[in-house]
Amino acid sequence: MGAGTHRGPVASSPKELQQILAAERSRAPFLQWRSGGELHILALDPKRGRITIGRTEDADVPLALDPEVSRTHAVLECLGGEWTLIDDGISKNGSFVNATRVLGRQRLGDGDRLCVGSTELLYHRPAEVHGEATQTASESAAAKTLSPMQRRVLIALCRPVHDSEGAIPATNREIAGEVFLSVDAVKAHLRVLFERFGLSELAQNEKRTRLVASVLGSGLISPREF
Repeated sequence: MGAGTHRGPVASSPKELQQILAAERSRAPFLQWRSGGELHILALDPKRGRITIGRTEDADVPLALDPEVSRTHAVLECLGGEWTLIDDGISKNGSFVNATRVLGRQRLGDGDRLCVGSTELLYHRPAEVHGEATQTASESAAAKTLSPMQRRVLIALCRPVHDSEGAIPATNREIAGEVFLSVDAVKAHLRVLFERFGLSELAQNEKRTRLVASVLGSGLISPREF
């Protein structure tokens, strides 16, 4: 693994959680990665057309600390509103999406993990807003199977962020105090919720952030419930 790069889940600091939540709230697709231990977030503007990934400083996604990344490694391109990863042989070590090597062009979906060299980038595509937030199929299915207590746990988790954009999700202890459960019981409910929302593979703090963003963005819980 290259110096200063990281592959796999890493716990995020409160400041980083706020950055991720802010990016989620923008409703624009974005990339998230670490280099030199620092979190980087890049909003993907379709007007830019092409986003370059490489080891050079002038790359849009500069990965100078990863010796396994080629100078020009891969390109992101927006076609018809969909972002795609392109690697047509220009990189020495290849590019991967969810552990599958890209040969040519690969369309990206929310939560896809892009691996270039020893660096992993996470692609986010928050729900689009057309008057009201669009609820995804997974969110809809999760909502139908929520127990009353799971709903209360979700409300408690999201409450700080709902009340203030600069806040982070409630801690397990804060949730336990609000819903009158033990901390262990709260953890058990959250594990089930992470699984139902397809977030189990993320780092612990990021699971909480993505769950809050999904719930608040989808309208799964109405404002009057807070």
